Amino acid sequence: MAKFKIIISNPMSGVSKTIEVEGNRAAPLIGRKIGDIVDGTIIGMPGTKLMITGGCDKDGFPMRPDIHGGVKTKILLSGGVGFKPRDRGERRRKTMRGNIITEEIVQVNMKIVETAEKTRRIEEEAEND
Repeated sequence: MAKFKIIISNPMSGVSKTIEVEGNRAAPLIGRKIGDIVDGTIIGMPGTKLMITGGCDKDGFPMRPDIHGGVKTKILLSGGVGFKPRDRGERRRKTMRGNIITEEIVQVNMKIVETAEKTRRIEEEAEND
C-alpha cells in the first residue's frame, strides 16, 4: 500500500508542516497531478483546499509538471525544477519523474490555497453587501 510524506506549506505565514499518510488515507492522492486542488479532509484538515506543487520518488528523483504520466525518464534540461545551470547556456540530461502521483512517490509537496476561515470571511462580506 502507498505511504506518503506530505509537506504542507502555508504561503500566508511561511510555515510548513509534515504529515505522514498511508493506507486508505493515501489512496485518494494516487492518480492526481501537479496543480490539482485536493480537499484537506484527506489529511485531516477539513475546510482547507490544498494544491499539489510537486514531490519526489523513492530514489530521490523530483517530479516535473511538464513530463506527463507517472514515468521516470531522462530529459535534457537548461533550468527549472531539478537543475540549476552553473554556466550560461549549460544543458544537462537528468532523470526526472512525471507529474502524476503513483505508488513510487514518497514525498508530496502541497500548499494551502483556501482555508475555512477565508471562505467564511468571503461569505460574511457577501451577506453584508
